[in-house]
Amino acid sequence: MAKITASEVNKLRQTTGSGMMDCKNALVEADGDFDLAIEILRKRGQKVAAKRGDREANEGLVVSVTDAAGKKGVITILTCETDFVSKNAEFNDVATKIANIALTSGSKNIDELKAQSFDGNGLTVGDKVMEMVGKIGEKIDVSAFDIIEADTVVAYNHPGNQVASLVGLNVAGHAEIGRDVAMQIAAMNPVAINEDGVSQDIIAKEIEIGKDLARQEGKPEEMLEKIAAGKLNKFFKESTLLNQAFIKENKKSVGQYLKELDSNLTVTAFKRHSLSN
Repeated sequence: MAKITASEVNKLRQTTGSGMMDCKNALVEADGDFDLAIEILRKRGQKVAAKRGDREANEGLVVSVTDAAGKKGVITILTCETDFVSKNAEFNDVATKIANIALTSGSKNIDELKAQSFDGNGLTVGDKVMEMVGKIGEKIDVSAFDIIEADTVVAYNHPGNQVASLVGLNVAGHAEIGRDVAMQIAAMNPVAINEDGVSQDIIAKEIEIGKDLARQEGKPEEMLEKIAAGKLNKFFKESTLLNQAFIKENKKSVGQYLKELDSNLTVTAFKRHSLSN
């Protein structure tokens, strides 16, 4: 049986972030094999994850980043169970690093992102998440990943990283304008760019709600369609980005704000993620 020294235990602790006794026990089990000890700790993390699979992971950090050219952006969410963990500096660092790996790796979905290298030494993003599960003892996971590419892409992270947004514009060089629109998206949570982007399911639901409300108000049955159509138009105005009142100047819509600055300027895509909805 290999003799386990304090320096080896400390090295494993520095490498994995696991507790001293966990590291010592892993090295003992691995008979001093450092790489095997790391693998043992990761597997323990996976066991913790399996045991906690039914727990709610509603805390965490939402992070949006763009490349230096402002042509591509991503949003990722790293979730956990408690805000105590989400406010930890290491958790923050890992969440930010995962977002940047998502930006540069060419990954198209969460599974591809988890397979990417985290440290260049064989540790993947998925391994790192499992390592954190083993160390912290909470359910932790990458729960969202979205990409936007456009002539201008701007990211906005609301303070505290509970909500973040991305917006793509069709004209290059409008980062400041894009930031205003990204803040609008974060604050007002639109369902689509304009009415054309609203799904038929949502439209049908809003019409039905409008009819029910009018019926409860005692309106005649023959008037319900017309009343519901009016309520649907109000929904479009309140819930689609270009039709919403601009938060910085609410006498004009977001679409009017953009056209006043550049008649060709519009939003091509947006993404928004929040831990609360």
